[in-house]
Amino acid sequence: MVKNLAAALAAASLVFPSFAQAPPLKVAFIEVAPLTQAGWVRQHEEGRLTLQKALGAQVETRSVENVPEGPDAERVIRDFARQGYKLIFTPSFGYMEPTLKVARDFPDVKFESITGLKTAPNVATANARYYEGRYLAGVAAGRLSKTHVAGYVAGFPIPEVLQGINAFTLGMRSVDPKAQVKVVWLNTWFDPAREREGAMTLFNQDADVVAFHTASTAVMAAAQERGKLAIAYHSDMRFAAPDAQVLAVTHHWGDYYTRRAREVLAGTWKPGNVWGGVREGMVRVDHFGPKVPAAVRDEVLARQKDIAAGRLKPFAGPFSDNTGKVVVPAGTSLSDEQILAMNYLVTGVVGKVAQ
Repeated sequence: MVKNLAAALAAASLVFPSFAQAPPLKVAFIEVAPLTQAGWVRQHEEGRLTLQKALGAQVETRSVENVPEGPDAERVIRDFARQGYKLIFTPSFGYMEPTLKVARDFPDVKFESITGLKTAPNVATANARYYEGRYLAGVAAGRLSKTHVAGYVAGFPIPEVLQGINAFTLGMRSVDPKAQVKVVWLNTWFDPAREREGAMTLFNQDADVVAFHTASTAVMAAAQERGKLAIAYHSDMRFAAPDAQVLAVTHHWGDYYTRRAREVLAGTWKPGNVWGGVREGMVRVDHFGPKVPAAVRDEVLARQKDIAAGRLKPFAGPFSDNTGKVVVPAGTSLSDEQILAMNYLVTGVVGKVAQ
């Protein structure tokens, strides 16, 4: 009887396709740097794993790491589209144009340009408000710095990086009006040797706490070596700097990736622009190190709650750029459009936007 029933169901699946299990949604991720224990790529890999666990057999996911921005990225994205991947995530600003180019040739594929700014009928953009975490990190740095000087190892002078430098500076100066932030530009996202060199340069210029917007743990290791302090970015990095870490500004992609894949499966996916922060659970500060007093930790966490509740806006006025020009007068704050177009450094930052 059981065998006959199984045979009948198998035959029915041939006649009525709805009885057959739908093939999994193929989801691809292209990563700009190597997958390591912590950092930008690690956080997106954790997001992929969360998606795979949440949707199980409904999805088939694959990730390719260390793909340079530019022609190589276009080739890899196009190859995934040709292989039948119907949802492709491209988490790097430099992937934006290659993603748009490939998307024009594959209108039935959905693309997610993570940190990109341009949309299309089949291209959505998403990013996190990292600057909210940077402001909170600046508060901690302002409380802990003894020299009133912090350093910042920066990748490229794009708005996202400038937002982070400026928010960090404003947070630091909110508790230490004399604070200065010195910036070293690398014009790369991942080069551990140069990241370390940048940190060492800043330590030699009186910085006793550093932040960074690059993809390795090299800055953290340099701070540990020199007996200084550092703000971890992307992930908890205490394994690389157990004494030096102040806190970590972390970002979280699993819920977003899972939601977007569900929408593709349900046929409800639409392009758009998502920009989530502390309130949405996409950004938070945590993983405080051993040299952070409880009072400082509690102050930072209280301000994090204020940001989540909308009571604190990191880019509320008054403040000026570092040439003295008023950017935001008292009683106002930057709009999202103004934040996204940021192209200056605020008062307190030593240096200029790299060309």
